[in-house]
Amino acid sequence: MHRSAGSQQSNYGKWTLSSSDDESEDRGRPSTSSSMSRDRVDPVPQYPCSDARKESLKRKSDPLRFEERPGKEPSPAKKLKTDKEKSGWRLSSSDEESKPRQTLKVKAERDETSRKLEVPNTNKKRQPSPDTREKYKTPSDSQDPWDVMKAGELFGFYLTKVTGIKPKYNTGALHIKDILSPLFGTLVSSVQFNYCIDVAWLVAQYPEEFRKKPLLIVHGEKQQSKAQLHEDAHPYENIRLCQARLDNAFGTHHTKMMLLLYQEGLRVVIHTSNLIRDDWHQKTQGIWLSPLYPRLPEGSSSLAGESVTNFRSDLMAYLNAYSSPSLREWMDVIKQHDLSETRVYLVGSTPGRFQGHDKEKWGHFRLRKILRERASPIAGVESWPVLGQFSSIGSMGTDKTKWLHSEFSESLKTLGKGVKTLPNTENPLQLIYPSVDNVRTSLEGYPAGGSLPYSIQTAQKQPWLHSYFHRWKAETSGRSRAMPHIKTYMRVSPDCRKLAWFMVTSANLSKAAWGSLEKNGTQLFIRSYELGVLFLPSAFGYDNGVFHVKENIYAKNDDLKGTFPVPYDLPPEHYAGKDRPWVWNIPYVNAPDSHGNIWCPS
Repeated sequence: MHRSAGSQQSNYGKWTLSSSDDESEDRGRPSTSSSMSRDRVDPVPQYPCSDARKESLKRKSDPLRFEERPGKEPSPAKKLKTDKEKSGWRLSSSDEESKPRQTLKVKAERDETSRKLEVPNTNKKRQPSPDTREKYKTPSDSQDPWDVMKAGELFGFYLTKVTGIKPKYNTGALHIKDILSPLFGTLVSSVQFNYCIDVAWLVAQYPEEFRKKPLLIVHGEKQQSKAQLHEDAHPYENIRLCQARLDNAFGTHHTKMMLLLYQEGLRVVIHTSNLIRDDWHQKTQGIWLSPLYPRLPEGSSSLAGESVTNFRSDLMAYLNAYSSPSLREWMDVIKQHDLSETRVYLVGSTPGRFQGHDKEKWGHFRLRKILRERASPIAGVESWPVLGQFSSIGSMGTDKTKWLHSEFSESLKTLGKGVKTLPNTENPLQLIYPSVDNVRTSLEGYPAGGSLPYSIQTAQKQPWLHSYFHRWKAETSGRSRAMPHIKTYMRVSPDCRKLAWFMVTSANLSKAAWGSLEKNGTQLFIRSYELGVLFLPSAFGYDNGVFHVKENIYAKNDDLKGTFPVPYDLPPEHYAGKDRPWVWNIPYVNAPDSHGNIWCPS
């Protein structure tokens, strides 16, 4: 097969427009049809998700072998009209975006039923017995989940386990089954907030004794996808569904959080994984696991149980934004627990247009406010780079001044009161996003790109952005081949030994996730629900205002107090001459992936 000529040519094919629009109108079940007849090993899972995810599932079940190249090379399609040209809407800047879908009647909701949560009145110290701990330890574990949780207790930050890497590289990592294990508490009821949900798979992750406990699923599905989710949940009498309100086009419910109510207390888990097998199998994901919050004594003050970071009130405000009776029940549960041990700040996004003081409640203005009021100024910080790492990219505008290097960058550069970036100076901005070769050589091969839904339509509009890109490199942690779905942002010293702050979040690099200013800067417009936690050294008692970067994340002890386990190698490695960012909806046919396959999106 010969290469196509053109300015964007590489070993993996030419950048051309796909024969389909930016995103499909139907996010329903993945197609099981194929133009090539092949025996299938496994059926394609049935759950609504983005087109990129559906293509990945399709190619995993129906791979195209490098030796079995199609009869002719896919020709560049004619340029399609954009949404703006057809309907007045711009191409979406959301993470895993979708177009508005046709109305479909669905059966009555089970989500807002009136059932008061029963909060147990026990307050036990959790300490599993050795026999119980051994029971929930799998043969592949180098540590049992209880030891992992205790070892990471200082920050509560963990990575997910990856299948297919050396066991030592899973040291300190957790699987969803570990998080839901009876080792961590005797479950009474739970809530799962997420974007992409495989209900049957999710239920199977709970231990058998907890699978019939009340479970509330908070989602953003509409119409066909909502109908599919209701059908999937119907067999489980203990499951209720809560639809997040999404009034703006292209908004998504992208938050990934668990609320776990135990007999022994309450736990909050904020993470980056969808509730599907692939996201917990061979991807790098991030988890923040809260302490076990005990129940407050009867008659406690309404102010009792708050943390120095105002985590409890911020979590309540976030839940209140849903305007859901089911979540108001959980707000009552939170009020009854002591969250004072929390040391992270909550940074969320909720859909809407915000003015005045409300503008600082959400999105990147929320991050700016915390960094201004709570972070410690550092001498010479003007030269410290800002790093962003993400799994999807929205429309940034025609040049860097439209959003990235104006309002968004200004928020990330804030550090303490009175610290301002000098005029005409631009501290480095480094963006980490997998290259085509990162994806091709990954554990999953090309299908890993299904969780990196950067479209050709968006990429072609902002070639200026690609000069900021750095490869995904995590050799120290043994995870370079486990493609990232984690999203992290940080301020790091030029020698990469110190952090001014670190954040793990569901928010990708997009205006939809972080918000963008309107009306001459007086209004912030956000399309999506997002949630993350911010780590500031001052909240952990480090008066020097910095974390030290943990050079070996597997070392049991560090000489320096306050070392933070950054989940990839520093300093970042800039794209080489032939590197280019992964774009999901174009073919890669000139080099096989790690499974000997090519990528031809339908």
